[in-house]
Amino acid sequence: MTERGKRFNYRDASNFKVGPSDLHWNGQSLEINIKERAVPFGQKVIGKVKVHPEQLFNYSVPLDAQGKHRWGPLAPTSRVEVEFTEPQLKWSGHAYLDSNEGDEPINRPFLEWDWARSLLKDGSTAVMYDVREKNGREYLLALKFNQDGSITNFELGSRQALPKTMWHIQRHIRSDKTKVAVIQDLEDTPFYSRSILQSIWLGEEVSCMHETLNVPRFSATIVQMMLPWRMPRLT
Repeated sequence: MTERGKRFNYRDASNFKVGPSDLHWNGQSLEINIKERAVPFGQKVIGKVKVHPEQLFNYSVPLDAQGKHRWGPLAPTSRVEVEFTEPQLKWSGHAYLDSNEGDEPINRPFLEWDWARSLLKDGSTAVMYDVREKNGREYLLALKFNQDGSITNFELGSRQALPKTMWHIQRHIRSDKTKVAVIQDLEDTPFYSRSILQSIWLGEEVSCMHETLNVPRFSATIVQMMLPWRMPRLT
């Protein structure tokens, strides 16, 4: 994808355009039209994604002590349809849609975080946010987003260390028991990892989508110099 400056963006109540790509809310589902170029060879990425929420949530919570960074799921339990012509790709399945916003760069308050979410047997979605700030503050969110629109807290066990990534990022997850495992690594970068894990939440053995962000690594000069090669920028 490409980072684009203000002159390439447009937004109104139901549309959001970023360069040649756009998002449109039709009242029932979110339609995402993607027209991009991939790196490193500029190959086309053209297709459509439709997200069908089972329940919408108007929920936001601060992640830092100053309340300058906020997170909230919009549609934590959804169905998705994906169809691309470049490359030829088509599938459907479970989806999750959330929102992050901030009033300052993330490298000011944060040291690192682990985040995970899982679909539970009752159709609800459980989310964990395990945040560590530079000032030593630790903040844990463990929330269950229910099909009836309610939100409940749930208890999580102790922080469990996971095997380090290829780039030697230390990952963690909170689990009811020590039975945790990495099922598949999906993304492995110098500052960020995304994986599928097996854990125990609310007494269930669950498959979690998991991410770890190491902020000092992200802020490192060499990483900042590398980022435009991975994600081009147009200002």
